[in-house]
Amino acid sequence: MKATIYHNPACSTSRNTLAMLNETPGVAVEIVEYLKTPPSRETLQALYAAAGITPRQGMRTKGDLAGELGLLDPSVSDDAILDAMVANPALIERPLVRTDKGVRLCRPKEKLSEIL
Repeated sequence: MKATIYHNPACSTSRNTLAMLNETPGVAVEIVEYLKTPPSRETLQALYAAAGITPRQGMRTKGDLAGELGLLDPSVSDDAILDAMVANPALIERPLVRTDKGVRLCRPKEKLSEIL
């Protein structure tokens, strides 16, 4: 099975999820450091749709950036949030993992078991 993780090595949850993937027999892991290689708007939209979450649910709200950009206001559209994520990849909550069985935002890391 192939697994793609949208990973931030500075994040402990992301590191722990990557470790779980690497420890799972038969899983070939592709690592995308999304801060260095941001996904396109279309890719993000597809990942969130496959995960069954909205861009707002996939947005990182910890820290100041989302608030500074006015994205915490409930009237802000999903399109505006996606545009902001493309312009500021730090707004993408991590880790996102895609396998043949689906996509999950692995917070907590145990959500990974749903797609292995």
